[in-house]
Amino acid sequence: MGRHVLLIEDEPNIMEAIRFFLSRDGWKVSCHSDGATAVAEVNRILPDVVLLDVMLPNRSGFDVLKDLRAAEATQNIPVLMLTAKGQTKDRERAENLGASGFMTKPFSNAAVRDTLHRLVGHA
Repeated sequence: MGRHVLLIEDEPNIMEAIRFFLSRDGWKVSCHSDGATAVAEVNRILPDVVLLDVMLPNRSGFDVLKDLRAAEATQNIPVLMLTAKGQTKDRERAENLGASGFMTKPFSNAAVRDTLHRLVGHA
């Protein structure tokens, strides 16, 4: 039963909070914070699901998602996008690029957990 999430988030407090509550829920949580190397990290780990921030240093989460969807090895990995900007255009862009889900900060821990369970089929 796969329960490995790769969290790609550059804000240390958010990263630690998500890592903590997902670990308590039984997930193996790997963390990464740089958009420029995010695709390589997904390929290295091949997690069950990716939690991807939109605004990352060096490369946007949208660009990372586009590359993940273009590569055979990562095209089917569920990706939940996180953003501080909840504009409709951002949600539409994420959906058009193939995001599996989209969540606006601030979010509840339960909402993130429940969405990840749904995305990996562990409802």
